[in-house]
Amino acid sequence: MRTNHSSKNEKNISRREVLRRGVYATTGLMLADRLGPQAFAVASPSAPAATKTKGKAKSVIQVFLWGGMSHNDAWDPKPESGYEYMGEFSKAIPTNVDGIQIGELFPLLAKQMDKFSLIRSMTHRNNGHETAAYLMQTGHTPGERLAYPSVGAIFALFKGKEYKGIIPPYVVMTQAQGRFSEEGFLGPKYKPFATGGDPNASRFEVEGVVARAIADDRQKSRRELLEKMNTMGKVMAASPQMTAAEESKKAAYDLILGKGKEVFDLSLEKPELRDKYGRHTFGQECLAARRLVEAGVPYIVINYPGGWDTHSNHFMTMRRQCPNLDQGLATLLQDLKDRGLLETTIVWCTGEFGRTPKVSWEPPWNGGRHHYGNVFSVLVAGGGFKGGQVVGSSDAKGEEPKDRPVYPVDLLGSIYQLAGIDATAKLPHPMGLKAHVLPSAAEGVKSNGLLTEIM
Repeated sequence: MRTNHSSKNEKNISRREVLRRGVYATTGLMLADRLGPQAFAVASPSAPAATKTKGKAKSVIQVFLWGGMSHNDAWDPKPESGYEYMGEFSKAIPTNVDGIQIGELFPLLAKQMDKFSLIRSMTHRNNGHETAAYLMQTGHTPGERLAYPSVGAIFALFKGKEYKGIIPPYVVMTQAQGRFSEEGFLGPKYKPFATGGDPNASRFEVEGVVARAIADDRQKSRRELLEKMNTMGKVMAASPQMTAAEESKKAAYDLILGKGKEVFDLSLEKPELRDKYGRHTFGQECLAARRLVEAGVPYIVINYPGGWDTHSNHFMTMRRQCPNLDQGLATLLQDLKDRGLLETTIVWCTGEFGRTPKVSWEPPWNGGRHHYGNVFSVLVAGGGFKGGQVVGSSDAKGEEPKDRPVYPVDLLGSIYQLAGIDATAKLPHPMGLKAHVLPSAAEGVKSNGLLTEIM
């Protein structure tokens, strides 16, 4: 009888334990891997001081045109260079700022030129996707002994301590780029939260937050059942370990069923505004990014869906993608301005490099442009960046910087400055190795200084 009774109790405990462990395991995974250190309301003990100077920028939206968009066809047109270089897009159109023209595929952004500035002399001379992406998003030279964190991970580290939201401090829509490990040596706590899903779908199915398979009412009923069965939690309510676990569980539920989920619910927006952003994936990503800014998220990346790696059939891709980029980005800038958010939100848009100015008309390219890091363009707006200006220039055919070359450390250093992050600060390396946010001149890095012309 004792054996049977013991066996029966073990089965009962096992069922209850499975449910309990299921909640805590799921919560732990979600919070540790998805939400980062702020989920437990404990700042990393090794995190450096948040700021050296107080900056205007509270959030950053990075529109990453992975693959590299052609500067000649977009924000640095050269109509006099002829068909060999300009191809099908031979026109430059005026903007709402006298003397500044951009490519003909961007009529909506042309009307917003007063809200953003263009860097037309960005350069690093690196033509590899992975190495150029690493360089543009860390400022450090590829191939060094340390794998440095991206600008988004740096924001999560420095701004995470002051950020109190339930959504992770570093969000990527919809997939992480995979070009390099964005958290670098900081570790998995600083990985970006990749939403997955499609914000243009009838339901934006954010990974770990909004799921098609389980309805909200079913989630709530499961929660209620688990609460009723959690006798251990009630008995040990005073235990610090149990208190921490309960707080983590509550945070997870808040994300799944509460305010965290609401941020990603684009159906709460007016249909007219959603139409203005564009009923396509990129347009709705821009709208979701604005909602994340309103929620206080420090760093948001939009990895442009589809990419810009146009070795062949370049002009067909540009005709398909540029109108969506134009619509979504122009509306984002106007919407941020209308809501009083542009002053405290940096928006920057570029790829890891540009595309070759001279078109490859021969087979198998059939009108393609290739990797080009010698010179390309970057759009910057908000958060302390002035609008309606152009920094630097390229030569007559867009092949080389003509004046004021801008290097990755100059761009990232300016972003950090506007956000109040000390670019000279030491980073917490797990093995105690010497590492800083950005490399210094003593390390041989090329730099022409901060973009003070537009700050």
